[in-house]
Amino acid sequence: MEEFYSIQGEGFHTGKASYFVRTGGCDVGCSWCDEKDAWNAETHPLVAVDEIVERIEECPAKAVIVTGGEPLKYKLDYFCSELKKRNIKTYLETCGCYEISGEWDWICLSPKEIAITNEKIFDYADELKIIIFEEKDFLWAEECAAKVNKNCMLYLQPEWSRMEKNMQLIIDYVKKNTKWRISLQNHKYMGIK
Repeated sequence: MEEFYSIQGEGFHTGKASYFVRTGGCDVGCSWCDEKDAWNAETHPLVAVDEIVERIEECPAKAVIVTGGEPLKYKLDYFCSELKKRNIKTYLETCGCYEISGEWDWICLSPKEIAITNEKIFDYADELKIIIFEEKDFLWAEECAAKVNKNCMLYLQPEWSRMEKNMQLIIDYVKKNTKWRISLQNHKYMGIK
């Protein structure tokens, strides 16, 4: 769908300069999704992997974040192997609905209750990020946290349009359940993509 150089605004790698590759195509359909333009892959032209890799290689940051849409709809082995040959770190953001492909230095898993998650991906997650849209999402967060490996970082992130409504709920929850951390969409506060 798009590529751009920016700053990671969410989760464990917040503040890190990174090259972003956003894939087109997602069949999850979260009502609050802030990238609905990515849902229909057919509205975005195909781009050769080697061209994308060349642009990433020219970037000062040697880290790429692959997000979507849903990146794992695609086989990413060749893409990742080309980046690894160039000593570029690979980070994945996924809802985990598909089989994992590619070689990743970091996997941010953000499963959605409305979609079936591939259970195997819980073992690989370095970071679990649950979007809090309504109070029942805390229960979903705990169900997912019980499935990840013991080294996985746990984050609760308020859905942007309900920030004011949910922020205090999240703060109170994290204070009582200290295994969790709060993730914010810092790039939105900074006014960057």
